[in-house]
Amino acid sequence: MTLSRRGLLAAGSAMGALAATAAGPGTASAADRERGAGHGGVRTGFDRLAADGYRLLAGQKVGIVTNPTGITSDVRHIVDVMHPDDRVDLTAVFGPEHGFRGTAQAGGSEGRYDDPATGLPVYDTYLKSGQPLADIFTTSGVDTVVFDIQDAGARFYTYIWTLYDCMEAAALAGKRFVVLDRPNPVTGRAALGPVLDPAFASFVGRREISQAHGMTVAELALLFNEEFLADRPVELDVVKMSGWRRADFFDATGLPWVPPSPNMPTPETAVVYSGTCLFEGTNLSEGRGTTRPFELLGAEGIDHRWAAAANALDLPGVAFREAYFAPTFSKFQGKTVGGVQVHVQDRESFDPVRTGIALLVTARKTWSGFAWRADNAIDRLSGNTRVRTMIDAGADTDEVVGAWSADLAAFRKIRREHLLYR
Repeated sequence: MTLSRRGLLAAGSAMGALAATAAGPGTASAADRERGAGHGGVRTGFDRLAADGYRLLAGQKVGIVTNPTGITSDVRHIVDVMHPDDRVDLTAVFGPEHGFRGTAQAGGSEGRYDDPATGLPVYDTYLKSGQPLADIFTTSGVDTVVFDIQDAGARFYTYIWTLYDCMEAAALAGKRFVVLDRPNPVTGRAALGPVLDPAFASFVGRREISQAHGMTVAELALLFNEEFLADRPVELDVVKMSGWRRADFFDATGLPWVPPSPNMPTPETAVVYSGTCLFEGTNLSEGRGTTRPFELLGAEGIDHRWAAAANALDLPGVAFREAYFAPTFSKFQGKTVGGVQVHVQDRESFDPVRTGIALLVTARKTWSGFAWRADNAIDRLSGNTRVRTMIDAGADTDEVVGAWSADLAAFRKIRREHLLYR
């Protein structure tokens, strides 16, 4: 791969950052280490781009793929910051699922409109890919497409596939692509869970990455470009963060949290999400319509036996409380259901994917009404048929988790080649 497709903007010049890239993934310069000393001092890719006077975007008509999470440390939206700044020519905005300003629920978007605050045209990217999305970039008249969205760290969180689709479409349209990095809120320590089988590719998993990927969006962009878009890579630059360490959870960054989607209200939601989102593939509520989505799970007819069975597994870092709740929308709207609340007690030892599998196994064993969704959505979420078929066959948690060990080891090896931070 040539350095022109892997630019990194540093505190000095863009060329200086490219030289840092050549030192190898995960290597930090002395200046980066100095800027990153201690917790609470993370500067996002946008912060560093703006501090450098937007030189990476000089002379370009710029469009940006973003949503409400695209904010500065003082909670101003980056579009509102960039629009009046003469140093950057921002001409278009592209909205993902939930929309640019975040007005749509899951499975929705805002459509095409002119943003009332800035007058900028906003184009809808949701569920668009390939040539149709490339045509939108061409129609917008931009030279460079910038991506800045907070991810949640799970394969089935759709923003990373908006990233993938936009990179592919930008290459088709002959546009340059720039990714402004933000933290993985659940750390970047490890990849966990099953790797997607390409036969189950969908918008909740386009390509072969693990269920919890342990990467930032810039690292994913590098991986996508080199591993999955190699036949037609996009002209790619990424702007690193400074001050972020792979072991940092979001609350260590000092950055403000904006819900990336309506059912991701807190960083704590993201901690459990890569495991408990699997319940979207069942007839149980995954907690949508409550104040604790993905932490509360349940259905009519479930009682104390589920929490007792889950606690008996003595899973590291987590305990389960018998819980009753009434969702205000989604499954069991307005009905009181029984189930569990997931209480993470030690984030360092907690394994969200293993925990999600354990909860599926124990739910099926303790509640006679357990069922998968008729469309087998669980196969798209887990990326394979093995989770469903093994649990149906009576496999325990260790057996299900062990079934993906070889695939996960292979992905971890590929992943290491694209890591940018220590």
